[in-house]
Amino acid sequence: MKRIAVLTSGGDSPGMNAAIRAVVRTAIYNNIDIYGVKRGYSGLIHGEFIKMNLGSVADIIQRGGTILHTSRCQEFYTDEGREKAVAKLRANRIDGLVVIGGDGTFRGALELEKRQIPVIGIPGTIDNDIACTDLTIGFDTTVNTVVDAINKIRDTATSLERIFVIEVMGRDSGFITLAAGLAGGAESILIPEIPVDINTVVDNIERGIKRGKRHSIILVAEGIGDVRTIAQKITELSGLDTRLSILGYIQRGGTPTASDRILASQMGAEAVRLLLSGSSGKMVGIIGNKLESFDIELVITQNKQIDNNEYNLARMLSI
Repeated sequence: MKRIAVLTSGGDSPGMNAAIRAVVRTAIYNNIDIYGVKRGYSGLIHGEFIKMNLGSVADIIQRGGTILHTSRCQEFYTDEGREKAVAKLRANRIDGLVVIGGDGTFRGALELEKRQIPVIGIPGTIDNDIACTDLTIGFDTTVNTVVDAINKIRDTATSLERIFVIEVMGRDSGFITLAAGLAGGAESILIPEIPVDINTVVDNIERGIKRGKRHSIILVAEGIGDVRTIAQKITELSGLDTRLSILGYIQRGGTPTASDRILASQMGAEAVRLLLSGSSGKMVGIIGNKLESFDIELVITQNKQIDNNEYNLARMLSI
């Protein structure tokens, strides 16, 4: 290979810049020309290629977001849009592509691979909902952000003796909510993967009151449904003062943790190694602290499962 390119697509996640840095510098180390594609698949369609060098990725490992920017491109869902992207790659003599993102990004990558474009995927999403990898880039940082918010909100909850319902991101999955709830000591954790029973939540609150506890933190994954309805129902059933806090996009930003920087660096370098070895249509994953690669087609057809033991542990420790 003589030239490769890298892009970020979909929602941003802390650590994407560290992955870009690793891709760029690993390519340069191996005497490969490396190009960045601005704004994901939209930039690919419109030919937004920029030549990258060592200085292009200096001083970015600690930055959240993505220096290449990102977008969700409706045009790329069409055959015409995909053909435009392929034409731009070939016009710029790109021999291989590294894509960083989540499920939608990988579905796009698979379409390019079907059109004879060598492509490797790196899982970059805060949701950690990608199969065939224990962790995705950005997940650890986001969990720490949520735990920090829980700590701050708990101070107020304790002072005012109130129930706080906190909504956490994660699309249709509860990985962030479960991990942050366990680490943050939430009294109840509501996630899409486990049937919701508001009566049980209220029973837990009332049991705590009987032993002298005057506050509770209820962590709710956004995939559950309308969090306002949940908070209102808790108030109606318990008769207690309940407040709602929606953390929102604060969870996407911030300086990536050391764990996310290391993971991103490892995955970025491995993605380039796979391209240079002739692999295509693969995603880099980490299983049991070991880097492995999996067919993207397998990845997007699998559903990652919540660890029930972790959920049961959180429930047991919240009594």
